[in-house]
Amino acid sequence: MFRKATILSAAAALAALAQPAAAQEGELTLCWAAWDPANALQELSKDFTEQTGIEMNFEFVPWTNFADRFLNELNSGGQLCDLMIGDSQWLGGSATYGHYVQLNDFFDERGISMDDFLPATVYAYSTWPKGEPQYWALPAMGDALGWVYRRDWFERPELQEAFAAEYGYDLGVPENWNQLMDIGRFFQGREIDGVTVYGMAIYSERGSEGITMGVTSAMYPWGMQYDNPDQPYDMEGYVNSPEAVEALEFYKELYECCTPPGHSDAYMVANLDAYRSGQVAMQMNWFAFFPGILKDDNVGGDVSGFFVNPSQNVEASVLGGQGISVVSYSDNIDQALEYIEWFAQPDVQQQWWELGGYSCHRAVLEDPSFPDSQPFAGDFLVAMSQVQDFWQEPTYAELLQAMQKRVHDYVVANEGTAQEALDQLLEDWTYTFEDDGKL
Repeated sequence: MFRKATILSAAAALAALAQPAAAQEGELTLCWAAWDPANALQELSKDFTEQTGIEMNFEFVPWTNFADRFLNELNSGGQLCDLMIGDSQWLGGSATYGHYVQLNDFFDERGISMDDFLPATVYAYSTWPKGEPQYWALPAMGDALGWVYRRDWFERPELQEAFAAEYGYDLGVPENWNQLMDIGRFFQGREIDGVTVYGMAIYSERGSEGITMGVTSAMYPWGMQYDNPDQPYDMEGYVNSPEAVEALEFYKELYECCTPPGHSDAYMVANLDAYRSGQVAMQMNWFAFFPGILKDDNVGGDVSGFFVNPSQNVEASVLGGQGISVVSYSDNIDQALEYIEWFAQPDVQQQWWELGGYSCHRAVLEDPSFPDSQPFAGDFLVAMSQVQDFWQEPTYAELLQAMQKRVHDYVVANEGTAQEALDQLLEDWTYTFEDDGKL
């Protein structure tokens, strides 16, 4: 039955290719997470409705339920979503199991070139198998993990003097993770304006993907790789390398030395809350939240500054962001493809950036004025040039659950050593890949 549904949906997609682009009637439902960029896309899409007559509905689900809600929808062959902005890690499974419509023929028919989008975003958000010219999504929302800091605190002369006296260099944006820890220790427990503050808010959440995104923000700059570049799925000495172990140990020390009390199950919203309420000097979070921080009543404007993920042995950032795909079970594939074509236009992509979304289109990102368009725009370009991503395998959920458990048990629950945690993770992943026929 699943195979029949896939064949029928593919036939519908091919039929859509034969139809000229024209104003149509009908309606579409686009599914995504509930956050500021989704609100920006809803506003942007009013122009699509005006041009085509196709009404847009939106199903936005909070991040805490996002993956469970929409992966269940896809796995059940549900027809709620015509368009899906799904996480990059979903791509392998969604392509393999027929959840998404392959877009190559449509792109060729309508003159949509993947060369017009930032290569890192095409690789991460569109292709499966990775790097192969088989496209299952249009890059929609570029994102990476970055950092926000209290610029107003960093610029206080008395704090600058105290920091320099203690650490021997000037208080400013950290150039590496050692400096990041120095700054965290400096602010931890310090009294500012009569309030006790703390060093930083970092990811520690166990339930979804939080602590994995956090620890890899350190492991990538230390030089960790998931497997042998020349022999896929050969993970021994890579995911559990000395560099990976050292990075995980460092992250645990950072968690213990420099975070607010009780920050043991924190992801995006918890970090935002800790920062906006004035508890911490710094937070790690996705660039997608930075426009909202600029507008915040407490920490907006010149109060906050931004910086790219610090380097250590190499320069690296954790990839976020998503592509937009046509769901193969939709009864409205032709209209959904119309939306993809509209969204790919450079002028629409420029509006997307101006409204608070993160365009992946080179016409926007490579414009000479882009780095000065927002205080964080230049750092965003740097981050997107050095991003690394978690596994995008069809078994990614099992791989992620294993890593969540192993690193949370070590960092937060204080069980075992970093070497033991990564050795056990290697065993978990080896079992998963053996069961999947990859080993």
